[in-house]
Amino acid sequence: MSKMSVSAAIREGMREEMQRDERVIQVGEDLGVMGSPFAITKGFLEEFGPNRVIETPISEGSFTGMAVGAAMRGIRPVVELMYNDFISVALDPVMNQAAKLRYMTGGQVTIPMVIRAPMGAGRRNAGQHSACLEALFTHIPGLKVVCPSSAADAKALIKASIRDDDPVIFLEHKLLYAKKEEVPDEEIVLPLGQANVLREGTDITILTWSRQVYFVQEAAEK
Repeated sequence: MSKMSVSAAIREGMREEMQRDERVIQVGEDLGVMGSPFAITKGFLEEFGPNRVIETPISEGSFTGMAVGAAMRGIRPVVELMYNDFISVALDPVMNQAAKLRYMTGGQVTIPMVIRAPMGAGRRNAGQHSACLEALFTHIPGLKVVCPSSAADAKALIKASIRDDDPVIFLEHKLLYAKKEEVPDEEIVLPLGQANVLREGTDITILTWSRQVYFVQEAAEK
């Protein structure tokens, strides 16, 4: 077991997948020299080079659409949006293309891409950088939505998301980035769409995700 933050766990999960599969690429703003706004891709440019760590202009619709096209050709792009709020300017390639193409082609085309985005308030990032849009994404047929709550889950789920043949929206609460927990040294890839039972009881069932998990656990102890 190694203790690491949620942000480091996501970074290590993506690094391992890029080492494992040369089709995995990173696409987004400031991913290379800067290592992304929250340092999630720090060191990737030096390790994997500019052909796999692709810096883009500030045009979410354009580079998300580019990633959809790359996925159609067998590449496995991981797109980073600086904040999940900005997916509003990339909804066409996400909702009308990535989410639908498998079904429009009778399964002949798959879109193995991940869209990563920080979400949530609490860092004084103002109204256009603080939304939680997971409810919106879960109402778009064809998308899978992942909201990890711990470092171990974040690493295992980013690996599963990259290996999935359908588009995945991977949402990371900003206030969890620095939270440190034990992460297994052995490789773990968690199945998408399967709940983790953290505590068994007899009275009620609470379904939750992301940062809310810790508030629910605290309430359950009282």
